[in-house]
Amino acid sequence: MTRQTNGTGIGRAALPAVATAVLLGIFTGGALAQGSRGNELGAELNWWPVRENIWMLVGAGANITASVGPDGVFLVNAGEAQASERVLGALDELQAQLNAFGVLEGRTAERGGAETRSRLPVNTRGPAKPIRYIVNTSPLAHNTGGNENLATSGVTYSGGNVAGTIGDSFEGAAILAHENVLLRMVEEQAAFEALPTDTFFIDEYKLSTFFNGEGIRVVHIPAATTDGDSIVYFRGSDVIATGDLFDMESFPVIDVDRGGHIDGVLDGLNYILNLAIPEFRTEGGTMVVPGRGRLSDSADVGYYRDMLTIIRDQVQHLIDRGMSLEQVVAERPTYGYEGRFGSDTGPWTTEMFIEAVYRSLSNDR
Repeated sequence: MTRQTNGTGIGRAALPAVATAVLLGIFTGGALAQGSRGNELGAELNWWPVRENIWMLVGAGANITASVGPDGVFLVNAGEAQASERVLGALDELQAQLNAFGVLEGRTAERGGAETRSRLPVNTRGPAKPIRYIVNTSPLAHNTGGNENLATSGVTYSGGNVAGTIGDSFEGAAILAHENVLLRMVEEQAAFEALPTDTFFIDEYKLSTFFNGEGIRVVHIPAATTDGDSIVYFRGSDVIATGDLFDMESFPVIDVDRGGHIDGVLDGLNYILNLAIPEFRTEGGTMVVPGRGRLSDSADVGYYRDMLTIIRDQVQHLIDRGMSLEQVVAERPTYGYEGRFGSDTGPWTTEMFIEAVYRSLSNDR
């Protein structure tokens, strides 16, 4: 499949003209308009084509990135628990529409599952492919809440000398995460079926085989919004799913009690910028799926990084002057950015963000 871009420079897989128009009409709507709060629970679920096999689901409490293809479905994050049934329905509908318009016709499954043999060509007009993997980019509920329901509906993807699905005792999609995500969820007594089934404790985890025709890297970002943050890089599609590190709708949700730190968030954003390759003047090129909000690129990540650097430095200056938290909040170090990213109500307010930055920097002293 060749690459096309729309008028905004956002790339997507080249689809037949009629299929593209119909799919965009079905899977995109007002919730994806720039500046909207499209991930509020209860909002309509909308799919947006990112590039090649990669799609972005908006409306489940946080963005869900999905690789959909002959090997099945690979999800980055699971959304809120109460949205999980709607996510499953949206996945089925997406695949039904892709199959109905023959978008995947002529493609065959890549070598995988068994290292010694290939699978037969995929019947693209058959039933929806199962969820094979779910990656949790942090232990927060808007990323892990749907784990149990989505994983239970999936099917284990085997490796080594075993092809296809393995025994009933292994039914269910694998849930991948940094081990700190597992530890935090165990501490909070999450349901056993919702816990990660596969964890890593080093800098990154590489999927052992190509999935839907490309390599996938899961990279740990230490002490960022929590101590278990990861980003996911789809190498062939050139798409990065950032989780909570990058949010086009609000200041980052930094959970200091779970090991979060403003400097770790900035380190993660700088890593994303180093990994991404812009097409022209930081526009286009590598596509970036944020934790919430519209599809983005390097320019958006750079703006977000610069904003947080300015706020961090302003808070640090006020701390150095001996100001208390209440005094720092009163100084409004976020003033220039509150119109776009701030909030006085809801689960994450501007004051809560300032407090998290203050506590991060005060703990360093």
